[in-house]
Amino acid sequence: MLVNNGLIGLREGLEAALVVSILIAFLVRTERRDALRFVWIGVGIAVALSVAIGAIITYTAATLTFQQKEIFGGAMSIVAVVFVTGMIFWMRATARTIASDLRGQMSQALDLGPRAVVVLSFFAVGREGLETAVFFYSSVDSAGAGTVQPLIGFLAGLAIAVALAFLLYRGAIRFDLGKFFRWTGALLVFVAAGVLAYGLHDLQEAALLPGLNTLAFDLSDAVPEDSWYGTLLKGIFNYSQRTTVLQAIAWLAYVAVVLPLFLIRPRTRAESK
Repeated sequence: MLVNNGLIGLREGLEAALVVSILIAFLVRTERRDALRFVWIGVGIAVALSVAIGAIITYTAATLTFQQKEIFGGAMSIVAVVFVTGMIFWMRATARTIASDLRGQMSQALDLGPRAVVVLSFFAVGREGLETAVFFYSSVDSAGAGTVQPLIGFLAGLAIAVALAFLLYRGAIRFDLGKFFRWTGALLVFVAAGVLAYGLHDLQEAALLPGLNTLAFDLSDAVPEDSWYGTLLKGIFNYSQRTTVLQAIAWLAYVAVVLPLFLIRPRTRAESK
């Protein structure tokens, strides 16, 4: 789970940090440093709201009965998969224009006043924060209770993301962000497939979906989850030693559909002419 949640923290954290650095760089270059505090106010509100949503989700799950918790966990997993799927495709589509788009939006916000700057900063970061809260909860839920590894992995990924964004802002390092988001997006497809499979298993345990005892395979003896290689597979692919047919079909179908669609670059207007 360290790898899984580290990837979530790195990917989501870098997106949010890059957005903030783009806004700050624009204000510094246009000599509008007086508006920086409004950017930080918007970012702070977005971060606080994301943490609050995560706390509410966790508290809600803790107060439910077993069946209710399985239904809640399954539903949250599906919502998380929808969020992360939309996020990786959105980033692929906007990666080349996000900087110019944000600069244009900030220019308009400056004309409208401080409140507009706060609102722009809030929404620019808040979307990633909401996605992270839901997806992180689903990933932690699939890891099971009694372990701090998901939190450690997530915080480590987040710390690396902030450091990378700062170094990029200062011009200390340079790398191809397009390739970075492409490869991390591809890895997140596998993470999301595992979260989807786990969510469906929750709904099977809640008796909302059939097939709980209809297994595609049982590798409890060959590849136990508590072995080092089982833990590695669970951390990256959300591997389950007892996987139902529905889980296996959902995992394979998601990867088979989403991964090719993500990796195949859409034709630009210039190419289509």
